[in-house]
Amino acid sequence: MNPLTGFTAALLLITLSELGDKTFFIGMILATRHPRRWVFLGVTAALFLMTVLSVLIGQVATLLPPVVVNGLTVVLFLGFGLKLLYDALRMKGAGSLEDEQIAAMEAVEALEKREQAAAVRTTPGVVLEAFTLTFVAEWGDRTQLATIALAAAQHPVGVVLGATLGHAICAAIAVICGKLVAGCISERWLTLIGGLLFILFGIIAAIEHFG
Repeated sequence: MNPLTGFTAALLLITLSELGDKTFFIGMILATRHPRRWVFLGVTAALFLMTVLSVLIGQVATLLPPVVVNGLTVVLFLGFGLKLLYDALRMKGAGSLEDEQIAAMEAVEALEKREQAAAVRTTPGVVLEAFTLTFVAEWGDRTQLATIALAAAQHPVGVVLGATLGHAICAAIAVICGKLVAGCISERWLTLIGGLLFILFGIIAAIEHFG
């Protein structure tokens, strides 16, 4: 397996999938309340840990018979791709990211209410809040499952590096200019491009393993 292939696939899939996602808006909202650098640190640390765990799960899956692993990988990619294309076609106009933004705001408000957050936070508190909210939001997300599938089919180091860079890029955009970018993002186009990418990698995986 070529590490560069895993790196490229993970970078493309994660970057496009995370833009406008719930974790993107969590970073954006927290950056309006706390120092951006500590929010970025907490968000990227959570996403890095999630990436490593997902890759480890993907590597455990490789203990199954290769034909099973390869078949599940192809099915997962094609299934995600077709679901995203279906969602994109059902959207009216450019689509709206309002639901993701509302869910992110509710998660932030709920955690800060439980913690009875003070107006001024300590640095560890900000990092921990960003880490916790992001990790919980990302668990079981589509990008986690995509990372697991990639790790089972591609070089794990390449997948970790590509996914980490993709997450870091999205986190940086969220905390620096999230509101500006969110207003320019078309959910329909992101969903459509993401669906096409999933299908493309599903076809590539099918050709590599069964062609």
